[in-house]
Amino acid sequence: MSDQPLNVLFLCTGNSARSILAEALLNYLPVNQGRFRAFSAGSHPAGQVNPFALELLEKNRLVTASLRSKSWDEFARPGAPNLDFVFTVCDNAAGEVCPVWPGQPMTAHWGVPDPAALAGSDEDKRKAFFQAFNQLQNRISLFANLPLGKLDRMKLQQALNAIGHP
Repeated sequence: MSDQPLNVLFLCTGNSARSILAEALLNYLPVNQGRFRAFSAGSHPAGQVNPFALELLEKNRLVTASLRSKSWDEFARPGAPNLDFVFTVCDNAAGEVCPVWPGQPMTAHWGVPDPAALAGSDEDKRKAFFQAFNQLQNRISLFANLPLGKLDRMKLQQALNAIGHP
């Protein structure tokens, strides 16, 4: 295993909520310990981060200054980081034809219900974001605790898939 951090890309359609939460969680949770560098992107980026996502991340003391809604095309261009893992966190993005990613990353689908799609009161929306946050945090913790250097590619793929389908 390399001393360089492993690059992880979280994908969603709008890149405004779930993938943003996942990026911040993996980058700033203690479980990372400098082993991972997380990014997020969307197939059709919303152009801004959902305010409920930012509020929740800030409430949990996670850094939000560099978070932005961006296209997945940024990660398929020459000079983009070589990706080690790509995880879709919404069903729409999982069904789309993705770009060719540099680095031949391992992929898995970790679908999470879209908190931004909830119609209701602000309190209902906050609860939905909190549920998505917790689900992503649990999956990211499972991922970060995998013995990556000890699993062959097939066993690692099985473990990544299992994280998304508990």
